Amino acid sequence: MLGVDRRDVAESSVSKHMVHCHKPPSQTWRTFLENHVQQLVSIDFFTVPTIHFQVLYVFLVLAHDRRRILHFNVTAHPTAEWIVQQLREAFPFAELPHYLLRDRDAIFGHDFQEQVRDMGICEVLSAPRAPWPRAYIERVIGSIRRECLDHVIVFHEGSLRRTLQSYFEYYHQSRTHLSLGKDAHEPRAIQLPEMGTVVAVPQVGGLHHRYERRPA
Repeated sequence: MLGVDRRDVAESSVSKHMVHCHKPPSQTWRTFLENHVQQLVSIDFFTVPTIHFQVLYVFLVLAHDRRRILHFNVTAHPTAEWIVQQLREAFPFAELPHYLLRDRDAIFGHDFQEQVRDMGICEVLSAPRAPWPRAYIERVIGSIRRECLDHVIVFHEGSLRRTLQSYFEYYHQSRTHLSLGKDAHEPRAIQLPEMGTVVAVPQVGGLHHRYERRPA
């Protein structure tokens, strides 16, 4: 085409003189999460069987900034309308997040997507069958099971709701986290020795304890 026989020129010679276009790499998923941590929430379901073999569904709304459980509820029959109502309860007074991270569960159908869009929230979907992009909420669900639900018997919706409420009070106010500098979700003040002796305060029905200083 240029009057040069391609058999007379080696590919290595051509490559050496070509101008290379260095495309900047796209940001990683971890970078995206870190950049938008203040504006990002995750939602997810997990199931809990009762003593009567009924399957209950627990819905969670997790804020990424300090791994806080913003809202939860329990139902035996989740619907798209019910989920949207939970989102409205989780974000009162128009305090809406910018990004909503979720999986591709079929319950988040067209009606749900339309209503979320009308609320001004941008959905971010994780890859199919890949739980690692939703590591924060998956880790929270694992903690709920290991530290609470694996040790109790659930009778019905009411008992599960009360148990989770008790655990979340412990989770936010007393449980320490490495990612938060070994502090709780709701920061705790340092108690000096002169404030009293250390006592153990039972929480979650005695499954866990909060340790604090109190006058003798």
